[in-house]
Amino acid sequence: MELVTTLKGQTVQNIVREVGINPNHWYPVAWAETLKPEQVIPVVVWQQAIALYRDTDGNVHALEDACPHKGVQLHKGQVMGDRLACPYHGWEFDSAGECVNIPYLPKEQKLPCAQARSYPTREQYGMVWVFPGDPALSADHTLMDVPEYDDPDFFAVPITGHFQAHFSICNENTMDVFHGHLHKNLQGWFDPVLLKLRETADSVLADYRVNYEGWMTKVLGLSEDGGKVTTRVVSVHYHYPHYYSSLEGISSLYLMRLPMGPQETRSFSILFLKLPFCRLLPQALRQPLMRLIRHYVFMPFLRQDVEMMESEQHTYQGNAKRRYVEINPAIIALQRLIVRQHEQFMQQSGAQTSLLINPAIHSSSPVGEAGVLASSRTAIGEPRATPMDTSRG
Repeated sequence: MELVTTLKGQTVQNIVREVGINPNHWYPVAWAETLKPEQVIPVVVWQQAIALYRDTDGNVHALEDACPHKGVQLHKGQVMGDRLACPYHGWEFDSAGECVNIPYLPKEQKLPCAQARSYPTREQYGMVWVFPGDPALSADHTLMDVPEYDDPDFFAVPITGHFQAHFSICNENTMDVFHGHLHKNLQGWFDPVLLKLRETADSVLADYRVNYEGWMTKVLGLSEDGGKVTTRVVSVHYHYPHYYSSLEGISSLYLMRLPMGPQETRSFSILFLKLPFCRLLPQALRQPLMRLIRHYVFMPFLRQDVEMMESEQHTYQGNAKRRYVEINPAIIALQRLIVRQHEQFMQQSGAQTSLLINPAIHSSSPVGEAGVLASSRTAIGEPRATPMDTSRG
């Protein structure tokens, strides 16, 4: 459904900072190349501690990071074939989490019923993915399509992010193209305009018109003359729980979100640049060029974003009752979607939530207007129309 793009004051309900995830989706937990055969590492998906390991045949498995015998963390154990052995007593668990051997028991003796929870895993786009929800639903959920991954005309730059902030704060940062002011010293974008906004039951799509000027326009191939203003359209597509964004004719960014807990989030992203010389680039130069682009082009922007997101989280923790005003309808739609997905999971799982949600937030039907998370008035005054900001930054 198309939503209006008028920038208008909305009172934000802080419930979006308290909700958990809908676990019935695939979440990235590690870069595939970092998990070697016979290696086990600890990962966390929304407060679920998981032992991730690669067996001797190269297959990836995931078990709850707690031995059902004593609760010892299984990631401290040892990979034995396709099994994971607890470091304490050597109990061995297969990829389904079933105890299949206790080394000090006689071979003829029946094993106790000791079962560690197992998680469906996938390996795609250079990442390891885990499905933390109902395993029976994992086959019904597909990963986001990344056509650039095998396209020789695109140069891939993998990027890892780590934020001490709730995933909703991180998601809003990605959706909010109006924060170009933060990056003005990096010659980022300026004069953003929200052109189009669309919401579905599980996605939000926003198109922004932005301007570039300076050396960055030449680096990204936006123009041959950095002294002239170049205008492009940035499309940001949030399909719960991950992102896809594109800069018209220049680049694509796939941002896969990993919420770890109420105050911690990671992301696994791949930036694809359409470089004219990509096909001719020798393999020996690809890694050094990738590191240069990541370090000098992308990371300065990310570091500034991290500072703002963590500052936002810090203030929220200091006073969870503080009220905020948002004027970007794309953010309001995003918040509505995050809460709706959490509520959907709670209802499907039969769990009861103690959170009191305004029906306007998580209505199953997307709101046709800009959307309001709360109709209550605050000390800052009535919600009011706000003129489009056309100043640089």
